[in-house]
Amino acid sequence: MEKSKLPQEIVKKLEYIGLNLEEIPETLKYVETLNFKPNIGIEENKYRQYRFVSPKELEILISPCNRLDDTKTKYSKAKPLVSYLEPKTEEEMRLHAIFLEMLREIKIEDIEKIEEQQQALNKKIPFKIRYAGNYLWQIYYSETDNKYFMIVTTEDKDYSTFFYVLKKQLEKKKAGKIFVPITNINYSKELLTPTELQSLENYIWSLTDNWPSIYEVFDKTDKDSIQIVGQTEVLKKIESEYKVKLSTKIEAEKFFKLVKILFILQSEISTYFKFNTQIDKQGKIEFYFKDELIEYDEIGDWINSQYKQLTEIEKLSSIQNVEYSEKLENLKKESQDLEIEYLAKEKQISTFLECKKTFFGKVKYFFKYSGKKTKKKDEKKSESKENKEIKEKSKKENLENNENESEKNQYTLDDLLEIGKKAVEQENNLKNIKMDINAIKLKNVNLTKKIENATAFIEEIDSHKKSIFEFWKYSNKDEVQSLTEGEEEVVNVKTYSKILDFDEEFEEYGSIMDKLQSTKLNKVELNAVYLATTNQLDVINKVKTNSLEPKELDKYLKELKTELKNEKDDGELDIFGSLEEDTRKIKKLANKTHRENPKNKFLILGISKQTKVVDYKVNLSQTIWRINEALDKIITSQDLLAYMWTEDDENIDVNKFNVFNLDVKDEILKSIENSKGNKVNLYKMNIKKGINMIAFSNCIYYDNQNKTLPVGMDKDTRAIIKLKDTDITLDSKNTVRIGILEEDDISSKLVIKTINVLEYTVNPIEQE
Repeated sequence: MEKSKLPQEIVKKLEYIGLNLEEIPETLKYVETLNFKPNIGIEENKYRQYRFVSPKELEILISPCNRLDDTKTKYSKAKPLVSYLEPKTEEEMRLHAIFLEMLREIKIEDIEKIEEQQQALNKKIPFKIRYAGNYLWQIYYSETDNKYFMIVTTEDKDYSTFFYVLKKQLEKKKAGKIFVPITNINYSKELLTPTELQSLENYIWSLTDNWPSIYEVFDKTDKDSIQIVGQTEVLKKIESEYKVKLSTKIEAEKFFKLVKILFILQSEISTYFKFNTQIDKQGKIEFYFKDELIEYDEIGDWINSQYKQLTEIEKLSSIQNVEYSEKLENLKKESQDLEIEYLAKEKQISTFLECKKTFFGKVKYFFKYSGKKTKKKDEKKSESKENKEIKEKSKKENLENNENESEKNQYTLDDLLEIGKKAVEQENNLKNIKMDINAIKLKNVNLTKKIENATAFIEEIDSHKKSIFEFWKYSNKDEVQSLTEGEEEVVNVKTYSKILDFDEEFEEYGSIMDKLQSTKLNKVELNAVYLATTNQLDVINKVKTNSLEPKELDKYLKELKTELKNEKDDGELDIFGSLEEDTRKIKKLANKTHRENPKNKFLILGISKQTKVVDYKVNLSQTIWRINEALDKIITSQDLLAYMWTEDDENIDVNKFNVFNLDVKDEILKSIENSKGNKVNLYKMNIKKGINMIAFSNCIYYDNQNKTLPVGMDKDTRAIIKLKDTDITLDSKNTVRIGILEEDDISSKLVIKTINVLEYTVNPIEQE
């Protein structure tokens, strides 16, 4: 079609691309016959390889399909680009019209965006390898021809990548290379085989509970690397991004073998092996076992040490099995004797009830049971001696077996699995024996009590007219309840206080605290605590600790007045007070409807444009007093975990009102979003039952004048916890790193945050 007959919009785009439809370049006319055989079973939208390819070397095919159609269909219907550019036949005229329609729909800005993106990708590959719009590239590789080509599907409406490549092919200058995913291709076998990479994906998923993405990335020199990206938990319910880059075959094989070993151990003998993950300073995933970093180069020594530890566990459990088995047998024998004795008592009372009917019967009963005693000491002594001989024989056999085991210089994974399974078997046997002992002990206690009661009953039998049913009732009156099935032998039982499970129990706990606080705290105390949820907490604490700088209070008041002015044009105190809105207006709080108004910090503090600094300070002082009064009224009813983050150089001041979060994930996310540097402290406080605390429940945030406020902690997961006059003990220090991904349409990078976790236990000081 002549240029003069084309719409101006299309002419402008053709000029931008550099294409003259009246004079098609020879480079576009030259078409090579491709011998491409699509890979069967490869998902169209899953990319395994990313490469730098030259756009000038790409042959462009256009296919009347959708990009999600299978490769075989797209390829079989595809025609060379030149078929759409030089309309000589009626069919080619139709194809040319399709090309012009594609050109009409494309925007120059979209092509420019692709160019900007590729310029960024040439400088740095994104952290996650894939990038925005990477699915638009339909680049294929013909192994037979050693050639890359592009299939453009006409049913898709975004043709920006196609026209970008076409523009680059028409440029006279060197086009450089573009970073693109290769479609319908499996992993190569340069570093690891496709089977190994698929297994590696499963292993990492098992160890992290997250599916990783594994790519083969070829740089501009066509050098291969395996790059693994994903997420892993580094702190309770907090996940970090990570990336592993394996550049050599040796490096790849080491990582694969390490992950495989850990997967096998955790899968086969999870009783002893559970691996944790962290990330290093570069964002690479690391594997830990009981705070010990596991690395492939030291895996032999680590297997040796674990083998020896499990050997000791197996030996000790084996010896204890013999000892507890003997104890169980003795208890079983004792139980048999007690059962015989109890049945004899039962028979005696039955005989008496039968014999007492006649004088001769009574005489017969007297001679039968008078002075009757059982003597079994010799039998017991003989049995005890026999058990002792069995025990000594078992110990001797164990010693002989241990001596026969020759110590190796290097134990294998197979050796470790074998000893681990033996240890598990021995410990499970020991656990079962202990449960049996516990059960039979209780049985014997009950039998002994029954016999004692039966003996007392028989001693009074002549003076009471009792029936056999009364005998059973009397002998069983002191029976001890059995322990829960599966409970192990217990010697000393400590008082157990359950720690609040935030995920499962927070909703119920929030309701309990809200009901308690709305009952025990008056309106002025609730209002004072509300101020601790606002930006006034900082100034409240400075007044409380006498740490205000000169003129600082004046600065806080000015900021508060400015905030009030922005909310209310006249800057005056609202004459309606807390009735700012119509009380008939329905509001929602966590999908629960109510008709209550939120609290107003300006009203509570009495702030207006006439408020003076001295008045402001007096109101703050009253607030402090009321919060203290409120704290004295509320204590924790159970143990719980609370968290607070601070900048790296800060410590907790127990003289302040300290606000902690019961939701660790929320607190860590706040630390990541709000901290200025890359290091923060996270205080993990194990708050024991009996500590003074006020939760930021619904009654703290809303007045409940209409009695419609939902019960719970639907707005906040934080609480003020009083640390002054408590016993605070540092339990542990730990450092974790969290990788935060910062990305946009063009690039992505990983920012590493270092979190110092300081764990404390907070106990109430016992009053004398």
